[in-house]
Amino acid sequence: MATGRGRALRQYGRGAAAAASPGAAIVGLPRPFTPAAVATGPRLGRAAGPRNRSRSFAARSGECSETVNAAIKSLHLTPSVKPKPNLCIESGIWLKIYSSCFQAKRTMWKMKSDQTETISLGCIPLCDRKPGYWKKEYILKQIAAVKTRVMRLVKPVDPYTGLPCKNKEAMEALDLRWIVVLKDKNGKEHVMEKANLSFKDTSVTILWYSTNWPCLDILSTLKLFGVTPLLPDQSRAPSKNGPRQRSLIAEYHLANLTESGVAIGADKLVQLFSLNPELLIGLWKEKNEIAFVMASLHYHQLLERSTLGSATVQYAFPPNKPVLDDIDPEYGLHDYSLHLDMHGRSCTYLCGTFRNLFCRKGDIANGYLRLPVVTLKDSTKHVPLTGTLGLSWETDALKGNVKDCYVMDFTLLDETGKPFWCFSAPVYMELSSKASTLYDYMGHMYTTDYADSEGKVCVEFVWLEETKEYFIVNLVLYISTKKVNNWYGTNY
Repeated sequence: MATGRGRALRQYGRGAAAAASPGAAIVGLPRPFTPAAVATGPRLGRAAGPRNRSRSFAARSGECSETVNAAIKSLHLTPSVKPKPNLCIESGIWLKIYSSCFQAKRTMWKMKSDQTETISLGCIPLCDRKPGYWKKEYILKQIAAVKTRVMRLVKPVDPYTGLPCKNKEAMEALDLRWIVVLKDKNGKEHVMEKANLSFKDTSVTILWYSTNWPCLDILSTLKLFGVTPLLPDQSRAPSKNGPRQRSLIAEYHLANLTESGVAIGADKLVQLFSLNPELLIGLWKEKNEIAFVMASLHYHQLLERSTLGSATVQYAFPPNKPVLDDIDPEYGLHDYSLHLDMHGRSCTYLCGTFRNLFCRKGDIANGYLRLPVVTLKDSTKHVPLTGTLGLSWETDALKGNVKDCYVMDFTLLDETGKPFWCFSAPVYMELSSKASTLYDYMGHMYTTDYADSEGKVCVEFVWLEETKEYFIVNLVLYISTKKVNNWYGTNY
């Protein structure tokens, strides 16, 4: 037994001497371990006998020195720390991605204030930043780059419409899309993304179609969203499967659609119902089920509506701050400009601008300013339409055209050229009960009427049989005095 203890002590002594040397390892202790513990702790040999290793630290702690005990406890109780080289590898990956996209450089300042040295990002030490720094910088830089590009695109303004000239390009830069989400009475959501887009001068028309629409009877609401990538990347093609954020544009109730909606027309296959604002739903005549959904969105404030809201709340615009004028006695009554588009989604029937519109104080009545644009008496201002009015639609297998229906894009500018009242809405033309009293036009009269909280639009057409075309012979705007007073700070 004495011989055995002597051999064990000799082995323990040799192990302690070896453990004192740099780089020595302690056998039987969990990893990772710290260099300090290795330098001070002795090496535990195998002469201790076949004891259970999982209990060896507690069983033999009394047999070791205090230094060894401290080393064992610190190694056994210290939580595992991710090796620093892994952090450097991760930082190196994101740094490479960052530098490949932006090719940025960092300025190194020398001791003298007037001397600087610019070095490439590839020369920057990888581990001189906190974990996640380059990933965060890359994402923030991408977001800032996209915003800068969009702001540059929307800066030039069309003098005729008062709207940015490159709205379409700005939307493409944002990778902006629109979806409809239908919710049934059980709370289940049905997302429809497949759509055709039709860009016009002042609006975009979106047509969603599918063969898998849910049954109309079980639906309660329809929500229209703008969707954009959560992490924009201007250096890559748009990804259809990446994470995206939603901005609520409008919500519509679908209960009793055929009663609550306005029927604006039909063809042999579908019947159209309008839901204010901006939405049109086509129903199959035979099944009374959804064939397609169409939305006409005016460009004015569309980017804000499509990106700045949340999944549950629409974006709230700040109130208009009126510019007061105590010199002009008819301030807010004159120098309006109207840009009017009439189209059927696939073709345009009218695109025109009317300037110097005004209202006399005596024409203010029933809470509205009356602005005549085209009058029956002045035939020189009568406007012809190109083609026969109709609204085109399509699905995966079928397509058609609903006669006498069209989309009206309306842009009214104030005296400074700022958008004052704008909308894009599906409307219809109906036969008037009164006959034409004009000598030059002996055909049937038709009318289109539109109204919302800001005003009304009344249009009269006449059909000229000889040339097979429509003429606008009367166009009058009625603007709410409340809208005018809030905009100009007046009191009409």
